[in-house]
Amino acid sequence: MVIKYKIFFWAFLFLFPLINTSCRVNYSFTGASIPPGVKSIQIDNFPNNALLVNPTLSQELTDALRNKFQSQTSLVLVNQGGDLVITGEITDYNTKPTAIQSTDIAALNRLTITVKVSFVNNFDKNQSFQNQIFSRYLDYPSTQDLVSVQDILVKEINNYLIEDIFNKTVVNW
Repeated sequence: MVIKYKIFFWAFLFLFPLINTSCRVNYSFTGASIPPGVKSIQIDNFPNNALLVNPTLSQELTDALRNKFQSQTSLVLVNQGGDLVITGEITDYNTKPTAIQSTDIAALNRLTITVKVSFVNNFDKNQSFQNQIFSRYLDYPSTQDLVSVQDILVKEINNYLIEDIFNKTVVNW
């Protein structure tokens, strides 16, 4: 009986490391699926090429995207030569009336921000994409002018855009 246990013990001791390493899965609470060899990410500045320019939007969007990847992944942010590379531009920033009432006056206005993003995955080229358009908007009462609500709306729209970009690049949605 003792011999059976010794054989089982040695077999387990030998096979466990093989089973443990061959079935490795990287779990993430953010849903990010990043291969183990990927260590760095490069996120270039998103220039503002929209006709209507919010002077702080470019920096706010770029910084928030970088913060998202630094806080939600173990990737190191680099200035060049990243394993993953995100580039893009702000292509549209506009506000227009919506929800027109019977008096031909808008009840709401809509702020829309659109970005064009390219992603290069140097470990898996099939995951890369070019010129993907991401657009989000929020409505605000027409009784308020854009200047009074702009900071809050831009921050919230940026959060949505960043979540969309994050999901498309590393969550594979």
